[in-house]
Amino acid sequence: MDNLPHIAPLDHLEYMRYALSLARRSPPKRTNFRVGAVLVDEAANRILSTGYTLELPGNTHAEQCALQKYFGADAAGLTEEQSDTVLPAHTVLYTTMEPCQSRSAGNVPCVDRILTTQSGIHQGIQTVYIGVKEPDTFVAANAGQSKLEQAGIVCMHVPGLEEEILQTATEGHRMS
Repeated sequence: MDNLPHIAPLDHLEYMRYALSLARRSPPKRTNFRVGAVLVDEAANRILSTGYTLELPGNTHAEQCALQKYFGADAAGLTEEQSDTVLPAHTVLYTTMEPCQSRSAGNVPCVDRILTTQSGIHQGIQTVYIGVKEPDTFVAANAGQSKLEQAGIVCMHVPGLEEEILQTATEGHRMS
């Protein structure tokens, strides 16, 4: 991955700012939130992969794109189901919006993708840093964070960018 920013270790706000910059690359649409995601090896302070809504073909979400790019490019084409063998032990995920618990378009929910990383010999993603909770626009009362926490994944809110994140996420919703 080229042109990645240098972010100080554990600078959660800067990682979230970077995720927000990725979200702004997503095309504004009425039917999607514009979300950015950054997959990080926290122990090495190394960005593993990035993603944003609709970056890859199909109705793709940011977390889905980051994971698919990592497993496709950096892990010799392994699938997400094989992720336990390739993710560094201290992998975390930064996402501008709470991961989805359900999908209307037939894709696997992002929460399930994150949970899949926990099977096997490594711990997978153990912490998810979240910019904002998902608004009720498309799915009422998204319980993505609750489902992650019930599975033992720590979810941490990163305060400070909520207004910018929501403005970016909903930009396409204001289209006529």
